Amino acid sequence: MGSHPNILVFDSGLGGLTVLREIVKARPDAHVTYAADDAFFPYGQHSEEALVGRVVPLIGELIDAHTPALVVIACNTASTLVLSHLRAAYSVPFVGTVPAIKPACAASTTKRVSVLGTSGTVKREYTRALIRDFAGGCDVTLVGSVHLAALAEAALGGADVADEAIHAEIAPCFVDADGSRPDTIVLACTHYPLLLDRLMRLAPWPVDWIDPAPAIARRVVTLLGPGSGPSDHQGDHPGAEMVFTSGRLPRFTAALAPYFGGRVPA
Repeated sequence: MGSHPNILVFDSGLGGLTVLREIVKARPDAHVTYAADDAFFPYGQHSEEALVGRVVPLIGELIDAHTPALVVIACNTASTLVLSHLRAAYSVPFVGTVPAIKPACAASTTKRVSVLGTSGTVKREYTRALIRDFAGGCDVTLVGSVHLAALAEAALGGADVADEAIHAEIAPCFVDADGSRPDTIVLACTHYPLLLDRLMRLAPWPVDWIDPAPAIARRVVTLLGPGSGPSDHQGDHPGAEMVFTSGRLPRFTAALAPYFGGRVPA
């Protein structure tokens, strides 16, 4: 059997699946392990000290159990807090997820950009430093959503999530100041692209929605190399695993299939 590098993708819940989807496209030969810390979801509701104290040892346990070649922290809230601690504690390479403020501001025509994230992400000094360093003259509005990540999880699970609930979470991104409107929205939580079709439909005017997942996948390829396509030899195919810290067993549904590139995770 051939050897496929294992890539561990970690998030508080299922939002990191949007990142996993792009990684599987970029490295179809890799084995992937998706770990969701659903026992502590949502991260945006916890203090910095609680998150650092939980995530750092938890990642160590996952590294010991799965021996990944690389770890992706597919969560903005966790990345803005724990990446430096993780890199200090463990030798495996890490790829984080941070608000894509620099490319959003560079692309904006109106020079008005909204950053839609969890309440935890938008209040971090890390996020405000990105604005100071990379806004480039753009007017950047930080919008902290309390419920959108949970709504995304519910929708992915098949629940009937009302348009009104989603619209209430994104409405503060759309402020028309004397005809000057934001034209770019940074999705600063990996859960939010799960709802992208509905976000586009519910937006009061067209905007560019910036999803960090493709850039994360490119960074993974830079660190691991381009690899090769999946093996055609019988029994030599990259696999997939799904782990929940709550201990619940993965329930693979048709809605999850696209995020794993058609694989069925164990």
